[in-house]
Amino acid sequence: MTQTPDSIADARRVPLPRPGPGAPQRRMAEMLRVDHAGEFAAVHIYRAQRAILGDRKGMEQITGDLTEMEGHEQVHLDRFNALLNEHKVRPTAMIPVWKIAATVLGAGTALIGEKAAHACTEAVESVIEEHYADQIKEIRDRDPDLAAELTQFREEELAHHDHAIAHGSREAPAYRLLSSVIKVGCKAAIKISERI
Repeated sequence: MTQTPDSIADARRVPLPRPGPGAPQRRMAEMLRVDHAGEFAAVHIYRAQRAILGDRKGMEQITGDLTEMEGHEQVHLDRFNALLNEHKVRPTAMIPVWKIAATVLGAGTALIGEKAAHACTEAVESVIEEHYADQIKEIRDRDPDLAAELTQFREEELAHHDHAIAHGSREAPAYRLLSSVIKVGCKAAIKISERI
């Protein structure tokens, strides 16, 4: 069952707007910077997984799935590139680090196997969809158009999450440990990308 952004965000603390002149613009910059970074990383995770699994016999199904999901993330990334330009916001300075980290994560989970690649998708998308749900609640009154876009992106991330579970993510070796480590890394990357 899909949870609504309200039901998820109500269970967590949504950041309050910072006081002072320019506060809404600063908060928007943080949001766009971190969302851009997340979509950038997702593209590179899927790309690295596809590079490893695409050459293996019997992996045509997951390779096709990875290609499709990477395409969705590229659409999101392109939109955030445009929003960064529109709002005159620079991307995070961590982009080169996130590219390496995402590539290593994608390749590493693919080398473990198909189910580990799905576990990576489940973990990453669970953090991202929660993050989008919080943002949607935060901005829906002051920027309903962006909130609507984020809602669409969140639905696509949830579809990736659910697809990964349906294809055995929870049967991956050391699933709980793998999932926990990936989630902690994603949450840390969100906080860093907002600031740097």
